[in-house]
Amino acid sequence: MKPSEKGWLKEYLDFRKDLLVSLTSEAARKGSHPEQSLYRIIQPTGLMYGQSVGMDHPSQEQWGEKDKMKILLAESLISSSLLFYDKKVNSAEDVSGVIFKTLENIGNFYNNIFPELSTPAKTLFGRKKTPLEVAEKILDKRIDRTSDFEGNFWTYFFHNSLLFLDVFIFGQWIHTNADRIVADFFRYEREELRFSVVKVIAAASHANKEVVYEEKKLLDFFLHSTDLSSEKRKEALKIFEKGIDINEIHLPSENSWILKKFFLEMAVLTIWADKKVEQAEIDFLKRFCTHLGFSEEDLENSLIAIEGFVLEHWEQLEYLQNKQDYNQVSEQFIKRVARIAEKNKGRLMKELQESEEVMSLLKKARSNELTLEEKERMRKQLIQILKTVPTFVIISLPQKFLTLPILLKILPKNLFAEGIHPN
Repeated sequence: MKPSEKGWLKEYLDFRKDLLVSLTSEAARKGSHPEQSLYRIIQPTGLMYGQSVGMDHPSQEQWGEKDKMKILLAESLISSSLLFYDKKVNSAEDVSGVIFKTLENIGNFYNNIFPELSTPAKTLFGRKKTPLEVAEKILDKRIDRTSDFEGNFWTYFFHNSLLFLDVFIFGQWIHTNADRIVADFFRYEREELRFSVVKVIAAASHANKEVVYEEKKLLDFFLHSTDLSSEKRKEALKIFEKGIDINEIHLPSENSWILKKFFLEMAVLTIWADKKVEQAEIDFLKRFCTHLGFSEEDLENSLIAIEGFVLEHWEQLEYLQNKQDYNQVSEQFIKRVARIAEKNKGRLMKELQESEEVMSLLKKARSNELTLEEKERMRKQLIQILKTVPTFVIISLPQKFLTLPILLKILPKNLFAEGIHPN
């Protein structure tokens, strides 16, 4: 599959068929709220942070950054549509029908809400294009308008993280009748949401009363990517220079959970920009959570999600922080997850005792050294047990980072009848 060549979208749909079918299953519908399910799918990919490191395709090493972002955007739009689909899906044909309708919706959405990407429904020779052809072309155009910069977390963050707003607004668009008044509303909302992000960045940058060089650069990156009018651009510069009160950051769109998560995590990463987090900035994040209607637990969960993402993809994101910062992030992440594991010790103990494979491996570990294969099986089983904790139904755990020694630091010390040795 080559995302830069014609026909990439059909190949992608064939490759991801099993995942897409699973999103319409009865189990998926009975699980978390659709917004929380969508967060669990797209947060680990990096799309919310303008990154494309969370890819899962055998050919991805040959792709450029824009190719990866295009695939992630397509997957996120389609996943959103399937998760919010409100009718029962009984067969593969039903799934195909929903995907076909989703492709139509993608074309209609961008043609109406992003008129600068307008794509005709017919070829030069008058042949009507299929929804697949229109969606493919329009996604090509959308990604062509994103960042051309290479190799910097912050340029990608502020040029490409706005793709998340595409996914969010699309999730609302598909439930409306696409008349002119509705299109006008969504175009207005697109601009308002983008400007709300400016306000979040400004408020977070001023949290410790000192806007440093890194934070000033953030606004430059962001303003280059938003297509703001000259009037709005002037207002944004004024807000960034003087700062803005949290209460002036308005939340349209019926107070959506995933939109609030996006704003909160934008604020966290803005504060991370100068590589040190001060108490005044932590206090700001707590106040911002209150404004969003979140608890401190929600802030803790977002910190776990961001830290887990960074640790999982450290090799690709090493320019984000230095070696000392890696150790600090690692320690903070382990402590946060360990606190949650301790709170859920009873649940974890029950799951552990019900896992015949883990109990068998534990029994062997008390008298013999486990083989590398057995240690890997143990690691995977312990991650599965940890995933039964409600917090980790929504937050994705970093699979590569969670080695067996780290898992044994995270899990409650008295969870095992006798300790096992990671080495």
